[in-house]
Amino acid sequence: MNLEQSLNKLFSLHTFGIKLGLDNIKKFLNEIGNPEKKLKAFHLAGSNGKGSTSSFIASILMEMGFKVGLYTSPHFVRFNERIMINNHEIPDDYISRFIIEHEKHIDEFQLTFFEVTTAMAFKYFADKKVDFAVIETGLGGRLDATNVLNPLAVVITSISLEHTNVLGTTIPEIAFEKAAIIKPGAKVFIGRLPEQAEILIESKTNANNCELFELDDYINIKDDTIELYTEEIELDDWSMPLRGIYQKFNAALAALTVTKTLDYNNPRVICHGIKNVIKNTNIQGRYEFYRTKPDIIFDSAHNLAGVENFLSEFKKHSKNYSRRILLFGVMKDKSIREMLKTLNEEFEEIYITHINYERAASTDNIIEAVKDLNLDLKICSDKLALISEVEKGNPANCLVVLGSMYLLGEIKSELSGKT
Repeated sequence: MNLEQSLNKLFSLHTFGIKLGLDNIKKFLNEIGNPEKKLKAFHLAGSNGKGSTSSFIASILMEMGFKVGLYTSPHFVRFNERIMINNHEIPDDYISRFIIEHEKHIDEFQLTFFEVTTAMAFKYFADKKVDFAVIETGLGGRLDATNVLNPLAVVITSISLEHTNVLGTTIPEIAFEKAAIIKPGAKVFIGRLPEQAEILIESKTNANNCELFELDDYINIKDDTIELYTEEIELDDWSMPLRGIYQKFNAALAALTVTKTLDYNNPRVICHGIKNVIKNTNIQGRYEFYRTKPDIIFDSAHNLAGVENFLSEFKKHSKNYSRRILLFGVMKDKSIREMLKTLNEEFEEIYITHINYERAASTDNIIEAVKDLNLDLKICSDKLALISEVEKGNPANCLVVLGSMYLLGEIKSELSGKT
């Protein structure tokens, strides 16, 4: 079985969909030696920001000289992007060997794609003896396949209404699901959360004898600047490669997490970790400029809170553009109506498109979701043709490609000549 065959086998497991629950992955991990028990992990959940915060934590740890495993999802172009050690992707041959060696148990336990990928990440990190593993949840927390860890630190970046068909329809219900990654004795770090979520998480930390650190207790906000003050460090002048004040909150949360978990007190190294996050982790799709003049921006804002974060930055420059064009694609379980209603205020032209993924909203789904808003939506069947048209047009125009990371990944793959 070569790499292509191995990945075909792995991707075929999408047939099993999302099966929330830990029984199957626990059985499988036991069969492969329980690698999760060998990891010193930072475990992250959140409605928005968990990918960025994970990357900031990994980058800071790398600047401190550690060997760091980083597990995120989904990928953009190559599956290997999900599992990295110090910005080196998991090798093709490791993926193939893992699938070949464990195919019997994968079939026996009817594991999902995410369960197998998670187990592979844990095994790879354990085999390579990483100093720390930074692990991002896939969906929710309580029944997520990653929730077999006993982490050093738990980070909950944000809580908003998302995946309401699975996680619940209220903030407390969603907070309950995400707070379930809190384990006895772990240090717990939270971003700026709704009060209802804070109360629930504080109760959970008390019940598990955990120390709770709230970002708001350690920061000062001055216009677009955030200052972080802890007993260990003071950060009041740091360089940010990712745009938007929301990314500064993510970076500050990452810095707080590392300093308090490891009792670390070198602000220069922390600043280097924040500054070098793109170089150290290859983070993509966060207000990412594919090109300028005309500006083409990729952003993975996949829910209403993410859209609002994106627009808080975009509005600073949007009036400078002659035409503001949006290409939008999203998963069917998202708040499509509210997202497009909000985006419509900033874009003169909105194109909607379908993503080649089983959970994606079709263009008909999108049109149905906003039928009462009378939006002038255009259907885009050729994403690269639209991008090419904008590239050849007025340098003062702007195209924003926004929505699911699967949309960005599909486009990036086509742009790179891959399928």
